[in-house]
Amino acid sequence: MQTVLRNVRPWGGEACDLRIADGVIVAVERHDPAAEAVSGDPGTRFIEGDGLLALPGLVNAHAHLDKSWWGKPWVSYGGEATTQGRIEHERAHRGELGIPSSESTLALLRALVEQGTTAFRSHVDVDLGVGLDGIRVVREAVAALGVPVALEIVAFPQDGVLRRPGVLDLLDRAAAEGAEHIGGLDPASIDRDPVGQLDALFDIADRRGVGIDIHLHDGGELGAFQYELIIERTRATGLAGRVNVAHGFAIGELPEARRRALIDGMRETGVSITTVAPINAPRLPLAELRAAGVPVGLGTDGIRDLWGPYGDGDLLRLAARLAQLSGFRRDDDLVDAVRVATSDAASFVGRATHDLTVGSVADVVLLDAQNVPEALVAAPPRSLVLVAGEELPA
Repeated sequence: MQTVLRNVRPWGGEACDLRIADGVIVAVERHDPAAEAVSGDPGTRFIEGDGLLALPGLVNAHAHLDKSWWGKPWVSYGGEATTQGRIEHERAHRGELGIPSSESTLALLRALVEQGTTAFRSHVDVDLGVGLDGIRVVREAVAALGVPVALEIVAFPQDGVLRRPGVLDLLDRAAAEGAEHIGGLDPASIDRDPVGQLDALFDIADRRGVGIDIHLHDGGELGAFQYELIIERTRATGLAGRVNVAHGFAIGELPEARRRALIDGMRETGVSITTVAPINAPRLPLAELRAAGVPVGLGTDGIRDLWGPYGDGDLLRLAARLAQLSGFRRDDDLVDAVRVATSDAASFVGRATHDLTVGSVADVVLLDAQNVPEALVAAPPRSLVLVAGEELPA
């Protein structure tokens, strides 16, 4: 079956027809308004794009798909407003809410895909209480979705690594059973042994051939020190291009020379960074990171979970917030913010390309907007979402 998506404007450019076969864009043809949507091949279907703006599918590079109570009755937030306080609150109440839940994860996924997100890197809790069940739940939900969204799993030790004996074994098992990455959490302030945690994580990643994705909330020089340890180990183990720092707030509050040295180290070793565009944290030096060639991904973090009640999952709205926090106003910068959430995030979901180009997976989002900057700031409803050329079943 071939699909022809007619009369769409990729990135706001000239009207084109996208020809899709086996889930991949096989041709981008200039649209001919006089040509009829007729084919002698009964295996070809036509979808009219009506001149709408086309973007690549949005890429959620930092999600927690297993944690949400999406679709359940409202859950009032409790717990202390610290990382440790939120961990304890979640551990105390997730069982009574049935978290992790295939049903809630599936409901959340459907909402995210309807808003144009077609690829995910999801941190899934792995700990002594839940074991590897969360990974199973997320995979089951993705399989039940009905469209082939891209998914990479980070086996995530939300409750700590070294301070919880047995967690390293779980991470090793998760990597052996197919998780694409293993995670870490504040090696200094949570485990209070940054060298020990990082050495253990890099050992597993090196042996199992997986990536590393570390939550790093620590700021200032404490955070900078852990960046240095991560960069050193990436260089020593040959894991270049397979290590990510999530949040990494310290990079936004260091003096210029110190920040530049860390960014240079990240560029040299291929260490990437993901942000959730938080409004109450040091601002990410987005333009500086991109100019240096450091990959930057954008994600929703948790959505309506036991860490907080916020989030609607609309990654395009989140990209607008990232642009605002970065002080972006010019059209080129606004387009860059959309690229962070789409085409430039290919590596975060294991793809060489993620765009509206020949050879790319046919993840396409149509919106009623004059151009990409307007799409960013207005976040209009998604008129059509294709995942590998398929629409989400009703």
